[in-house]
Amino acid sequence: MTKIRAAITAVHGELPEKRLTNKDLEKMVDTNDEWITSRTGIKERRRVSEGEVFSDFGAKIVTKICEKRGISPLEIDMVIVGTITGDYVFPSTSNVICDKAGAKNAWGYDLAAACSGFIFSLTTGQQFVENGTAKKVIVIGGDVMSSIINYEDRATCIIFGDGFGGVLLEADDTGLGIQDAIMRADGSGRDFLIQKIGGSAEPITEGNVNSADRYVFQEGRTVFKHAVTNMAGVSAEIMEKNNLTGEDVDWLVPHQANLRIIDATAERMGLGREKVMINIEKFGNTTAGTIPLCLWEWEDKLKKGDNIVLSAFGGGFTWGAIYLKWAY
Repeated sequence: MTKIRAAITAVHGELPEKRLTNKDLEKMVDTNDEWITSRTGIKERRRVSEGEVFSDFGAKIVTKICEKRGISPLEIDMVIVGTITGDYVFPSTSNVICDKAGAKNAWGYDLAAACSGFIFSLTTGQQFVENGTAKKVIVIGGDVMSSIINYEDRATCIIFGDGFGGVLLEADDTGLGIQDAIMRADGSGRDFLIQKIGGSAEPITEGNVNSADRYVFQEGRTVFKHAVTNMAGVSAEIMEKNNLTGEDVDWLVPHQANLRIIDATAERMGLGREKVMINIEKFGNTTAGTIPLCLWEWEDKLKKGDNIVLSAFGGGFTWGAIYLKWAY
């Protein structure tokens, strides 16, 4: 019996027009271009303008993906959104995107896994396609990080940007598509990368509404150590599990958190820079948006059958890797 796999059949990315450069940040906090670039690899990042919300960009992604595939939004069965900065606490941003894009027959939900949000959502969408309950699933990853960043905190404001990307998953019976996935989580990491205020543990009150705890907090050294160890480790693990060498892998698509983390992951996998998708210098860390944005930017360089590893590490802690064969 032929195995049905979920394959990516279209990809699209969306970015705000507004740019926030390192020179801009020099005017906002005690930092400089050389310090930021040497430690992160970031030169600029995007930031939404007033009135722009996630669902606006998400709806454009659905529309563009449907145009690429020559299908109607009415044919989409599901929309899964990986994000920690949706339009509202509820309803889900997935529901709002479906409404704005005219995907009236789709259902879906948001999935929160911080920087691992896209790969967690992708492997979730995979299940619906492979078990036959959905034929066309759009998976979107992205974040409006500027909405939860303290631009007086140089430890975080230099890192994060706003950006969004998505893919269409469809069934494939030719051996292409998602081959394997390894997902991991460790909730003890929550103290080192967290937005403390805004959930039910610490609801917003009159007393804390102006607290710095309403923004992202990151203990950089600890997060860096865990990211290097776990992102590189899981990437090597999925290669070993599938009998892949560095020569077999055509592309690594790493989460764009920090250039040093990316380099460490590639080195552990035995890959040269020429096989690694890197756009962190232009967009910074868009959290759940980094991996689909890379796929979108490199789309014209990808060949049918290419062996690709997606790898991410995020707050929580969450991390994982997906091995797939490019389907078009």
